[in-house]
Amino acid sequence: MWATPWKQQEIDSKDAIILHQFARPNNGVPSLSPFCLKMETYLRMADLPYQNYFGGKLSAQGKMPWIEYNHEKVSGTEFIIDFLEEKLGVNLNKNLGPHERAISRAVTKMVEEHFYWTLAYCQWVDNLNETRKMLSLSGGGPFSNLLRWVVCHITKGIVKREMHGHGIGRFSEEEIYMLMEKDMRSLAGLLGDKKYIMGPKLSTLDATVFGHLAQAMWTLPGTRPERLIKGELINLAMYCERIRRKFWPEWHHDDDNTIYESEESSEGSKTHTPLLDFSFYSRTETFEDEGAENSFSRTPDTDFTGHSLFDSDVDMDDYTDHEQCK
Repeated sequence: MWATPWKQQEIDSKDAIILHQFARPNNGVPSLSPFCLKMETYLRMADLPYQNYFGGKLSAQGKMPWIEYNHEKVSGTEFIIDFLEEKLGVNLNKNLGPHERAISRAVTKMVEEHFYWTLAYCQWVDNLNETRKMLSLSGGGPFSNLLRWVVCHITKGIVKREMHGHGIGRFSEEEIYMLMEKDMRSLAGLLGDKKYIMGPKLSTLDATVFGHLAQAMWTLPGTRPERLIKGELINLAMYCERIRRKFWPEWHHDDDNTIYESEESSEGSKTHTPLLDFSFYSRTETFEDEGAENSFSRTPDTDFTGHSLFDSDVDMDDYTDHEQCK
């Protein structure tokens, strides 16, 4: 069960995971926060029932997201995952050996401690006007636009200050984007033609990488990271689509059948359906691919064999060779 309450209310966390996170944005994406999206995606990957709470209150450490479980409060996605593994016995990394676990942790730190800041710069500094349009604030009213503007510019100041303290903010815009591109190319090289980052099986790293790459895919229209992920690094785009379609069945996107790197497509024709915050029940087992092997039709998101580019392993070299032979 993955449930989201209609209204914010006093909640009893007995035997339930209560996930505190920022309100849904209004562009159909679950979260503008890579860490909130990471955490909620992890819960779905681990098939753990949870309830969302969009109260906006930060944890005692000033973090978002955070959880409550049997009145215990835990913040920081790494500590939350450790806590859930200990309490509930889940483990998405059970198929990884010691060497793979070491690689997974190293990549996690690259994504969360380096790539994250370049995304934050693009989202809250360079592309702030577009981000402001997506931001959803509770209450609404005649001053909602002004409040949205104030919140965005306060966030911009915080991001710039924290980036300066981190060190990455002391570089020029061009240098920041160069660092972002290096990280994205590293992820694309690591993924290759595999289904998931560490191979055919899911791991915790996939929740982390998806939470961050999804921002480039769906929250940064017209920017360099979006052009890169939907163009040259198309394997990352297909990876994001695989995870979105498998674990976010209610997250419908108008570009579901987009053939990436299509500059002729009209940006103005794109619309977004907000992700509704209603209670629903499902299980990940229902998302497994179904259908007979010999009953398929060619669609924009299938390869020349009829297999989905998003839901199966893809040999990009074979696909390219076939296209060139046409």
